[in-house]
Amino acid sequence: MNTGRSQQFQVDLRGIVDLLSQHIYSGPRVFLRELMQNACDAITARAEFEESTSPAGMPRQSSGIRITPLSDRSDEFIVRDDGIGLTASEVTDLLATVGRSSKRDIFDLPRSDFLGQFGIGLLSCFMVAETIVIRSRSARGGDAVEWQGNADGTFTVRTIPDDLPVGTSVHLRPRPGQRDLLSTPATVELAETFGEFLPITVRVDLPGGEQLTTRTPPFRAATTGIDEAARWAYGRDLLGQDPFDAIPLHVPGTDTVGTAYVLPYAPPPGARQATRVYLGRMLLSENADDILPDWAFFVRAVIDSTTLSPTASREALVEDEALEHTRHELGAAIRRWVLDLGLTEPHRLAQFVAVHEVALKSLVRHDDELAAFIVRWLSVETTHGRMRVGDLIGRFPHLRYVETVDEYRQIAGIADPRQPLVNGGYLFDAELVRLLPLVFDGVTVEHVDLAEELDRLDPPPLDDRARVIALEERASSALSAVSCTVAVRSLDAAEIPAVYLAGAEALRAIDRGRARSVGSPLWGSVMDRIDATAEKLRPASPESASGGVRLCLNWQNSVVRSLLDIPDDLAFARTVHLLYVQALLAAQRPLSGDDRALMMGALHALVELSARPAS
Repeated sequence: MNTGRSQQFQVDLRGIVDLLSQHIYSGPRVFLRELMQNACDAITARAEFEESTSPAGMPRQSSGIRITPLSDRSDEFIVRDDGIGLTASEVTDLLATVGRSSKRDIFDLPRSDFLGQFGIGLLSCFMVAETIVIRSRSARGGDAVEWQGNADGTFTVRTIPDDLPVGTSVHLRPRPGQRDLLSTPATVELAETFGEFLPITVRVDLPGGEQLTTRTPPFRAATTGIDEAARWAYGRDLLGQDPFDAIPLHVPGTDTVGTAYVLPYAPPPGARQATRVYLGRMLLSENADDILPDWAFFVRAVIDSTTLSPTASREALVEDEALEHTRHELGAAIRRWVLDLGLTEPHRLAQFVAVHEVALKSLVRHDDELAAFIVRWLSVETTHGRMRVGDLIGRFPHLRYVETVDEYRQIAGIADPRQPLVNGGYLFDAELVRLLPLVFDGVTVEHVDLAEELDRLDPPPLDDRARVIALEERASSALSAVSCTVAVRSLDAAEIPAVYLAGAEALRAIDRGRARSVGSPLWGSVMDRIDATAEKLRPASPESASGGVRLCLNWQNSVVRSLLDIPDDLAFARTVHLLYVQALLAAQRPLSGDDRALMMGALHALVELSARPAS
């Protein structure tokens, strides 16, 4: 045992400190968490020691942890505990840990032994301190000892007078620029952040007294005597508003307990769940995104575990079998909550689905058990209005659907009104429709093709066939500037004069043309190359020859019938132009420059006609 002679660490201490601050810890704030963790471990070790050695087998009651921040009267930051303490030989072993630890040793954490954890936690203090002094007396007996380490890589060890109480105190003298982190406001904030739920009392000395920073964790749902009002209040603080529900979580295999708070609002697209994690009731991470299954982003969970393993930084969990088991069990608890809600409170399940429908549609694609129950509560857009899947398949066991919103807007105008058409263009809806035959017996689905839907429509009577062919040719000629052909069919809705129809390839070509028109010459050249390549790959067909764009005139509409009686070619063309633009707008398609030119020409002709004096 050395007695006061200055010695040198056997590693580059500054290099180790840089490693800790830049690659292991997220920042110097964690120094207080490490000191409190060391103190908690020491107090727990003393309780176990006294329980095994005292005649009654009962440990003493600890007074906990006391923290003294920097002040105007003192340039020392102190953390005291009445734990197991250190013997002279343990200080020597500690020096072996601190003085000889390599970078590999640090990255090999977590350590299972008390001294190893103590030593690494001690090193974190060099991120904020120039000098660290440890004074300790062991409950096992022996002299009290003092260890002093300096940022320049030197240290001393000596024995000190016997009046030191059992326990350990750590004294820090701040590095330049780190005084604020050791001040009273920062100390109170850090103690509450990391240790507010510790089972050991933490007190911070204040100029006028002390502040207790620990309280009972309200999220430990599996704990007996849990205060439900406190648990809901904690969820309100966590989410910023009242949670939709609070799901108890308990994984006995890893001694993990907590609460999953169901969000009362839909999370932003692409958002992942964020879990607040405690180990032994010490904060590990505010936003761990790998604790719950990916699909559970409609909850925010808070958990505490005593057996899951932390990484070297103690800011994340080691990805091992224990964590995988915990993740599976937490997901199962959330899934059971959804199932139980439907069985016991179906009205609340409907409310939940209304808020988190997109998330649930994503979930049921990968969860057969949940799909069998929850799919009937989900809704889709149809030509009969928005309908719940359960109601839809109850009335229409054979469903017809389209893949895109553009197709739906076009086909909706010509679809059979007796049979609803499902819009599969929204996120996960097409996949949901295709899933239905696997979930419900007797349900079939059919993908609707635009060209086939047009062919399904009834042509005009044979007696009118000659006039109809002439009308199609004349109207197609009037729309040649926009590469649109005309077909005349009988629609059930007589109030609809015309429907705009364009296949998927035609819509892509239109969108590319619009992008070319607003882009730079270079961008236009790129789009020309894309069009040329697409043209070479496209098979020859009547649809591709006409650009795939059609205007379907409704033979049942009186305006369309009146076209037959317009002898003037210009008046006929302007009327067809207006029908074309009206059909475009009804399909919610943006107007191109050529489309707007047709519309303005037709409106101009209409104004001129109206301005003519009556003959």
